[in-house]
Amino acid sequence: MAAVVRFGVVGAGAVGGYYAARLAHAGFDVSLVARGAHLEAIRARGLWIWSPLGDLVVRPQVSADPADLGPVDVVLYAVKTYDDETALPLVAPLMGEHTLVVTLQNGVSSAERVAALVGPGRVLAGPTYIATALRAPGLIEQTGTHRRIVFGEVEAPGAEPSARVQALAELFRLADIQVEPVADARVPLWEKFIYLAPFAAVTGAARQPAGVVWSTPALRHTFEAACAETEAVARAEGIAVAADIGDRVRAYMDALPPRTRSSMLIDLQAGKRIELDALAGDVVRRGARLGVPTPVMATLAATLTPWVGGAR
Repeated sequence: MAAVVRFGVVGAGAVGGYYAARLAHAGFDVSLVARGAHLEAIRARGLWIWSPLGDLVVRPQVSADPADLGPVDVVLYAVKTYDDETALPLVAPLMGEHTLVVTLQNGVSSAERVAALVGPGRVLAGPTYIATALRAPGLIEQTGTHRRIVFGEVEAPGAEPSARVQALAELFRLADIQVEPVADARVPLWEKFIYLAPFAAVTGAARQPAGVVWSTPALRHTFEAACAETEAVARAEGIAVAADIGDRVRAYMDALPPRTRSSMLIDLQAGKRIELDALAGDVVRRGARLGVPTPVMATLAATLTPWVGGAR
């Protein structure tokens, strides 16, 4: 892993594009799979980042056809989950004999989907914590300064972070990416999911930001009940989430800026597709399989279902 220098990014939007720019700025060989106006803008003017940490522009290799770019050593997979049908096939041409895929998608099922394509033992996963937006083709704006990836093994985790996870974490650090290597990525994935799936569902169904949800007793009760259902599913799955995860979520909500919107709410208000299936939908399916009741999450999912494909 010490010789790894080539990164390929599938999903070069607000999240994947940001991390690609950080890696390229640090001197790594980075290739992006992009399309449309975003592709043309990067070709013409480079990939721009506006950030409180300092603005930058990089000129990575970019193509709509991953066969022009691969193979690479590490693939960052950061597409919206509803784009998997068209995006997952783009990973295969980037794969070499020892290529690893790091998936940064929302939810807890991404690693399984990616592994079904690239084979066992080649996927790492974890949540990322970052606030970025694609402001225009070729331009990503970062608000705040957090740029954190928590990642590790998902298929056969050991007691400590694996050697390949530790080695890759060092490369991320060289690119000024805040990184936390972990032994079992399923734990941080689920701990984020226990908050994210209910937060997306409640803010989306209510069409209200965090402050309204948290200050309205009925919405706050609904959110906390949805979190409790999701936590129950995690424990039924055998995931060792923190014993005080509920208290952590409440403390996080207390500190969250009132105007904060979930990405689902942002997409709903823009008339875009929403990641319902990978969030609330996944909680409901897993609960049904495990015999864990999820009536609140099921109701929220049903309420949002008419908007899965975008504005009606």
